[in-house]
Amino acid sequence: MQNKRGISQAFSKPSGGVALRPATVFDVFDISQVLIRSITQLCVADHNNDPDHLKEWTANKDPETIRGWFKSGSQIWVAEHEGQVAAVGGLFETGKITLLYVDPGHVGSGVGAALLNRLEQQLAACGCTEAHLDATRTARKFYLRHGWEDTGRCSDRQDLSCLAMRKSLHPDD
Repeated sequence: MQNKRGISQAFSKPSGGVALRPATVFDVFDISQVLIRSITQLCVADHNNDPDHLKEWTANKDPETIRGWFKSGSQIWVAEHEGQVAAVGGLFETGKITLLYVDPGHVGSGVGAALLNRLEQQLAACGCTEAHLDATRTARKFYLRHGWEDTGRCSDRQDLSCLAMRKSLHPDD
């Protein structure tokens, strides 16, 4: 392999042609594009095409800021579909999924579900028995379909579209 991603691309692909792998700093430009495209095009119910809200939401989604997300105690993963970064997810090893965004061109391809499953597996491997996340109104039904439950509005954000959710990582729960 003669590319910058190197050995991380050698991970096996789940069914459906989706490859899941830890992101590297060489992915920051693709990650930025996926985040901004997803927020802008898929989360209209949350931002209502309000330019100020969009600007605020996407302000920290630039490659330089994303580069700072690579630190101890956190993980960033990408899902590739048909050779492109199609989704990005992140977590804190203390039990919180920090982001999960799918590129609009890959909605319905299974990349979001595959990546969510991987993030849950990673949290369980870190010893977490329960996972938490802050969902948008747009993503709420997706999470409910995958066994997550509502716990109320996010307490640390005043955004009305921020919905706190949880999921037990015990297979018997």
